[in-house]
Amino acid sequence: MSRAALLVLADGRFPAGGHAHSGGAEAAVRAGRVTDAASLEAFCRGRLHTSGAVAASLAAAAALGADPVGLDRAADARTPSPALRGVARRLGRQLMRAARATWPHPELDALAGRFPKGAHQPVVLGVAVRAAGLGALDAAYCSAYEGVSGPATAVVRLLSLDPFDATGVLARLADDVDLVARDAVEAAGRVMTDGADVLPARSAPLLEIAAEAHAGWAVRLFAS
Repeated sequence: MSRAALLVLADGRFPAGGHAHSGGAEAAVRAGRVTDAASLEAFCRGRLHTSGAVAASLAAAAALGADPVGLDRAADARTPSPALRGVARRLGRQLMRAARATWPHPELDALAGRFPKGAHQPVVLGVAVRAAGLGALDAAYCSAYEGVSGPATAVVRLLSLDPFDATGVLARLADDVDLVARDAVEAAGRVMTDGADVLPARSAPLLEIAAEAHAGWAVRLFAS
C-alpha cells in the first residue's frame, strides 16, 4: 500500500478520538506548569521521552507482529494510573473503529474480538499500521508525533496560544521525535526474540498524578 497511508493515520482529522484529549496538557495548564510556548515545549519534550517513548515502542512492536495480547499486558503494567489506562482503552476502541472502516484486515478483527472494550491505543495503532501496509518505523513516528501534537493543539485552545507558536514547538521537537522513533524500533525488534519485558518502562509520575486529579474535575474542556 502507498506510504501516503501514514499521512492518513497521522492526520489530526482521522476520526480516532484524539481531538477530545489533551495528553495531560489541561491539568498542566491549570497547575501553571504550561503558560506559554516555552513551557509547552518543555512539557511536550518530557512527555515524549517518557510515556511517549513507551507508547512508540508498543506501537512499533505491534506493527512488527508481536503478540498484541502480551503487548496489551505490558502497556497495562507501564500505566500505573487507572484513569490513563481507561483513556488508553477508550482511544484504542475509537481507533479500532476508524482503522477497521479504513483498512479492513483480519488482524484488526481478531484484536477487536479479543478486546471488545478496547485494547491500549498504541497496540491498536501498531496493528492498524500493519493493516495499512506500513512498517514499525511508521508506527513509531505516528505514535511519537501524536504524543506531542495532541498537547500542542490542546494548548492553543486552553491558552489561546498563537497557532504559529504551537507549530514552532512541534518543529523544534523534530529531532527528539526522530530519536524516540528510532529507539522504539530498536526496542521493538528485541521484543520479537526476548518478549515484551524488554520494552522501555519510563515513568512520568506527575502525568499520572495529574491524570487522576483531572478525572475528578466537575468541569473540564478535554476528557484527559
